[in-house]
Amino acid sequence: MTGEARDPDGDAGPLDGVTVLDASRVLVGPFCTMQLGDLGADVIKVERPDGGDQTRHWHPPTYGDSDESAYYVSVNRNKRSVALNLASEEGREVFRDLAAEADVLVENFRVGKMEEWGLDYGDLRERNPDLVYCSLSGYGEWGPEKDRPAYDIIMQAEGGLMSITGVEDGMPVRVGVALADIGAGMYATQAILAALLERELGDGTGQKIDVSLLDGQVAWMTYMASNYFATGDPPGRMGSKHPTIAPYQAFETADGYVVVAVASEHIWPDFCRALDREDLVDDPRFAANADRVENRDELDALLAEEFAAYGTDEVIEILREHDVPASTVRDMAEVFDSPQVEARGMRTSVDHPTAGEVEMPASPMHFSRTPTAVRRHPPLLGEHTDEVLRETGYSPDEIERLVAADAVAPSPDERSDG
Repeated sequence: MTGEARDPDGDAGPLDGVTVLDASRVLVGPFCTMQLGDLGADVIKVERPDGGDQTRHWHPPTYGDSDESAYYVSVNRNKRSVALNLASEEGREVFRDLAAEADVLVENFRVGKMEEWGLDYGDLRERNPDLVYCSLSGYGEWGPEKDRPAYDIIMQAEGGLMSITGVEDGMPVRVGVALADIGAGMYATQAILAALLERELGDGTGQKIDVSLLDGQVAWMTYMASNYFATGDPPGRMGSKHPTIAPYQAFETADGYVVVAVASEHIWPDFCRALDREDLVDDPRFAANADRVENRDELDALLAEEFAAYGTDEVIEILREHDVPASTVRDMAEVFDSPQVEARGMRTSVDHPTAGEVEMPASPMHFSRTPTAVRRHPPLLGEHTDEVLRETGYSPDEIERLVAADAVAPSPDERSDG
């Protein structure tokens, strides 16, 4: 808690000593709290006893012959699970006790649900004024659409992303991962860290944080939004092309695709030399980037013909020999076979009690002194219920009473001992 001296070393992350109460599920909240867990926080994941986080059951695929959903595993490492029934007053009282000891609370119930349960920020800060309370929702806690249900594809559509994603004159396309959830999860993590720092630098009190998926998508529009503000014309879909740089896109080769990025004027002559088309360097249609953007259609047609004569590996080797940024379009297998990805330690694994060894992307945050790490496997439902309640001060008899009242479900080992 605030004010305590910290001396993390060895395997401890920079948030060692910070306790996070995670009352979230599916993706946006769990992605946020996984990052906090990667950074060393003790993340206590609160789940419904009857099935837990919905993503536990989003399969196939699963790991091996287990029932562990690959989706759930992807965003729930470095957490402990408590099976707690928030629909019961006894369960809510346990939650209040957990929140009284926490530094951070993250929740993504529908707007108003925590207030209905007596678990909103105003209720919990009375016992724990230094609590940082982060609410995540589709549309935020105010505004005319605050009560609407939210899903990533709807957020990508309403936040503008699908209007600029896809082939020109084709159907709008959803980005292949749930960027609205992941983006809001990143903003939530950033906001939580800022609130923790402000708490330490200030008078030790916490505050409420409100992050929405829609706000995150709108913020991510960055230069596309600025292009609209500057011209009054909403940008449209351009496939892999860039609105203000050319060529900066994918081209079809004789056996696949190559992606090139002629992102500055000094690359253009090297690009032309690589394709043995030095005549294009001073061609007035293409001499400067502004010219290339203005005459994009002519340039695209010319370059499409050039690239079609090469094999993908051949042309990438030539382009890289001339210091022109170029790549294939890698699939997941190729990504995780990459020597650079391997060298950066971005493929990791952890032993799981029912699924065996499970692999996952590692944390991209690298510290010189307080490393991120996969310290815990994605937990089984309620795996740590008894452990966490004992740490909070509950006696074995009190835990047994809560189990009998259906306020909590016992840990799996306790359940098997029957």
